[in-house]
Amino acid sequence: MRVKHSGPPPKNRNDWKTIRSLFPYLLEFKGRVVLALVLLVAAKVANVTVPLFLKEVVDSLNHPQTVLVLPVALLLGYGAMRFASTAFGELRDAVFAKVTQRAIRRVALKVFGHLHQLALRFHLERQTGGVSRDIERGTRGISFLLNFMLFNILPTLIEIALVAGILLKKYDIMFSVVIFVSLIVYIAFTLVITEWRMIFRRTMNDMDSKANTRAIDSLLNYETVKYFGNEEYEARRYDDNLKVWETAAVKNQTSLAALNTGQSVIIAIGVTVLMMLAGNGVVKGTMTLGDLVLVNAYMLQLYIPLHFLGFIYREIRHSLADMEKMFTLLEVNTEVSDKPNAPELVVKNSAVRFDHVSFGYDANRQILFDVSFDIPPGHTVAVVGSSGAGKSTLSRLLFRFYDVNQGKVMIDGQDIRDVTQKSMRASIGIVPQDTVLFNDSIYYNIAYGRPDATEEEIYQAAKYAHIHGFIETLPDKYETIVGERGLKLSGGEKQRVAIARTILKNPPILIFDEATSALDSKSEKAIQAELKLIAQNRTTLVIAHRLSTVVDANQILVMDHGRIIERGTHRELLDKGETYAQMWALQQQEEEIKKPLYAS
Repeated sequence: MRVKHSGPPPKNRNDWKTIRSLFPYLLEFKGRVVLALVLLVAAKVANVTVPLFLKEVVDSLNHPQTVLVLPVALLLGYGAMRFASTAFGELRDAVFAKVTQRAIRRVALKVFGHLHQLALRFHLERQTGGVSRDIERGTRGISFLLNFMLFNILPTLIEIALVAGILLKKYDIMFSVVIFVSLIVYIAFTLVITEWRMIFRRTMNDMDSKANTRAIDSLLNYETVKYFGNEEYEARRYDDNLKVWETAAVKNQTSLAALNTGQSVIIAIGVTVLMMLAGNGVVKGTMTLGDLVLVNAYMLQLYIPLHFLGFIYREIRHSLADMEKMFTLLEVNTEVSDKPNAPELVVKNSAVRFDHVSFGYDANRQILFDVSFDIPPGHTVAVVGSSGAGKSTLSRLLFRFYDVNQGKVMIDGQDIRDVTQKSMRASIGIVPQDTVLFNDSIYYNIAYGRPDATEEEIYQAAKYAHIHGFIETLPDKYETIVGERGLKLSGGEKQRVAIARTILKNPPILIFDEATSALDSKSEKAIQAELKLIAQNRTTLVIAHRLSTVVDANQILVMDHGRIIERGTHRELLDKGETYAQMWALQQQEEEIKKPLYAS
């Protein structure tokens, strides 16, 4: 098995664009941000004051005739400044914590909401495991970016500037020159090597998402894997991505070692040159022993944050790489969106009309060709035809999961593209062919049709769907967990839950998309009777394969290759003796063949 991973790594999003997109979340707590920055500066001022106190203490102790009170005061000042630098830093973190956590919450919620706004096309093509991992890494990256960018890079630069200023004022200019040269070489080296290393990080992220997608997809299809005995095959596919991830991770780690070594060499050279300058000054008498201690203390004080600066820059670049996929999700076009100031749908009679509708999922695959039909208020229109005729596409267009390429879909004379999607979908209920349930209780899944419904209404909906009796036989009754995608229930049980929650929603327009396809003949007849009762006084679109389920429809549309080729009542279509009549005869023949099998 070969992993298809060739060509350049994923193109990185503009880093400044990613950083700018975080600014609005910082402005939500302007006061906290300002206070945190003030505490940051105070902590760094206190930090650079510590070596100054230390110098005075050393110089005082170097003169025995000095009154003892003076070094004690200086020592107390030294301790106070060291405590202040730590205390201000901790206060800063405490003040800024709410800003960081709120930003993570807001961004995660925005991405989640945006994903629900995207068209069905995106969700049919998405890889759930990869998207999940992208969001997880992205939100984690926000916390790191905000904290380290504001509270490590900025204060480190402030500290370097303060130290350089003090050394420039008190000592020879060469001290500042050495610091700046070391800093420039260090930063240039870090930037170049880190940018080179980013290819490994992006490859790791890409393979991590793909491996997670593979794992989740395999686990969701656990039964299929077992049916075909493909556990080792699945493990190999999973490992294919992990191999590429491992290679990138090893290169990432070895290049990190090279980067750290190079940074240490640059800093060591800089510190050595400074100490030589300071030692030479002491020998010549232009600097005191306290000055030597001061320069050494500053170098040690700068060494840690400067070395840390390289680590922080690397991690910020990694965080930006982690965040770029998440923020890229926010840039995915919603495709189907409300018009500005779109009004809500006004439902009076619930009349549905498809007016010369043509549609294709892409330019090379047209599904519907000039489809026109009406569903008068309270009427039932059934659509039948072979697989791939375009039947289910009608329900997707009525729900506005896609916009038509030509023509209009209207409810009570209103083009559904001109009204809000929320109000339009609130007026339509659907029982789909493939029912997927939430991994929660049966009660939750039925109540999902109308979350504010009372218990009695939920029980009544279950009774209408002929599932209440079954639920009462379960040990946990309505609190029974249905499992991932409802896998703990049979197909028929899932279908009844779907029917119950649609009944609970109580919409004026109904869609039954092969609603009884998973039921046995006895259950199908019982639920068909209930569906007819529910459909009374409602506008209903029935998409069916078994013609016996639509014989009572006010009108039946026969579709073939995206076109309506026949229309009429069951009796009218039989009398025509064309496609519908042939389908009816064939299905009747199949039913006759099955009867002896059932009897045996």
